[in-house]
Amino acid sequence: MDSYQTPLSSRYASAEMSSLFSNSTRFGTWRKLWLNLAIAEKELGLPISDDAIEQMKNNLTLDAEQFKLAAEEEKKRRHDVMAHVHTFGLVAPAAAGIIHLGATSCYVTDNADLIFLRDGLTLVINKLAVVISRLADFAEQYKALPTLGFTHFQPAQLTTVGKRATLWLQELLWDLRNLTRARADLGFRGVKGTTGTQASFLALFDGDHAKVEALDKRVTELLGFPYAYPVTGQTYSRKIDCDVLSPMASFGSTAHKIATDIRLLANLKEIEEPFEKDQIGSSAMAYKRNPMRCERVCSLARHLMVLPQNALMTNSVQWFERTLDDSANRRVSIPEAFLTTDIVLSTLQNIMEGLVVYPKVIGRRISQELPFMATENIIMAVVKAGGDRQEVHEKIRVLSHQAGRVVKEEGGDNDLIERIKKDDFFKGILPILDELLDPKSFVGRAPEQVDSFLKEWVTPALAPFQDAIKGAKGVQLSV
Repeated sequence: MDSYQTPLSSRYASAEMSSLFSNSTRFGTWRKLWLNLAIAEKELGLPISDDAIEQMKNNLTLDAEQFKLAAEEEKKRRHDVMAHVHTFGLVAPAAAGIIHLGATSCYVTDNADLIFLRDGLTLVINKLAVVISRLADFAEQYKALPTLGFTHFQPAQLTTVGKRATLWLQELLWDLRNLTRARADLGFRGVKGTTGTQASFLALFDGDHAKVEALDKRVTELLGFPYAYPVTGQTYSRKIDCDVLSPMASFGSTAHKIATDIRLLANLKEIEEPFEKDQIGSSAMAYKRNPMRCERVCSLARHLMVLPQNALMTNSVQWFERTLDDSANRRVSIPEAFLTTDIVLSTLQNIMEGLVVYPKVIGRRISQELPFMATENIIMAVVKAGGDRQEVHEKIRVLSHQAGRVVKEEGGDNDLIERIKKDDFFKGILPILDELLDPKSFVGRAPEQVDSFLKEWVTPALAPFQDAIKGAKGVQLSV
C-alpha cells in the first residue's frame, strides 16, 4: 500500500492540521497504539518485559533514517504496517517479538484514523468558535445600523447590518452543534482481531473471555476514548466517516452562503472583505477590488460539500467484514475534508476580523428606496391629522408613479419626498415628515433581536471555548 500522503498543501492549511495528517503523526500514532496494546497485555498477565515497554516508550518518534528504512521495507514487502512493525523493532529490540501481538493491521490503521478524526474535529471546532466570536463582535458593533433588506435580491424592508450578521451566526452555531455532536459520538475500534471476533486475543489469554473484554476496555481507556464500538468487522464501520464528513460539508454550505452574501454586498459597495494596502485586484483594471478571499471560500466550500459522497459510497460497498477498496479513497477524502475545512475557517476568520462597512453608501441606497417604503407611514399620519384615507392614497399613488418614471426612464434620483413637500395637500404633516422618514423607525426589533440572540444563544454556545478564543491570533493569509 502507498504511504500516507497529505493531499493539500500546508501552505494554506494551519500548521496544526497539516501536522495531524502528516506521515510523522500517522506512523508515530501507530507506535503509540502498539505501546498501549503491549502495556495492557502486560497488565493482564502476558509475558512482556519492562525493557520492551521502556524501549517502545523511548522511540515513539521516527527520525529520517527510520522513515528511510520503513520505505525500503515497504517496497520489499508491499505492506506498510509490517514495514513499520519491522522498523519499530529495530529501535526497540526488546519489544521486537511482541509488537503487534494478536493484532491485525486495522488495529493500528483504523484506531489511528479514529484518533485523527477526534483530534481533527477538536481543531475544527475550536477554530469555528473563534470565527463565531469574531462575527458576534461585528453583529454587536453594527446591530443598530439600518440597511436595505433584500428578498429575491430585490429591495425589501429595512433590517440592520448586525441583524443580517445574526443570520450567518445562527447557521454557524448549528454547525458548531453538529460538529461537537460528531466528536462526542466517536468511539474506538479497540482490539477486535481480523474479522472482529477477537479470536486471536482469546487464544492469547487461553480462552479467558473476561481478560479479552478487559483488554479491549483498557486499550480504549489508554487512548483517551470514552468507549469502544461494541461490534466491528475487521474495520470500524465506514458509516462513522459519513457521520464526520457530513457536518463538515454542512459547514461548507454555511460558509458558501456567507461568502456569497459578502461578495454581493461588495458589488453594492456596502461591505467589503479586507483589502491590503498594496493588493492588486486585476492585472488590467487597476481600480478593481475583487473579493478574492470570499471567492476562495466559495471555491473550497463547493469542494468540501461533495466530499461526503466518497464516504457514503465507500460505506455502501464494504462487503461483509471488509474490503480494501476503501483504503485509497479514504487516504485522500478524509484528510482533504479536514484540511479544506481548516483553510475555509482560517479564511473566514481573516474576513471577519477585517470586514469594512461603508455607512454612507448604505445610507444613500436606503434614501433611494425608503420614500416608497415610507408611504404607508405618511398615509397613516395624514389620516391621523384629519385627512381622508382614500384621497391621500390616490395622491401618493400618483406622486409615486411620477417619481418612479424619473428613476427608471430618466436615470434620476427618487424625488418622491420632494414632490410630497411641494404638494399643499401634505403641509399638515411637514413638521413630522423627517421623523416619519428616519430609517431607524423601519428596522422593527432588529437591534433588540441582536442583543437577545447574542446573550441567549451565542454567549452560552461559546462558553466552553473561551481559552481557544482568547488564545487565537489574527490570521494572515497567503496569496
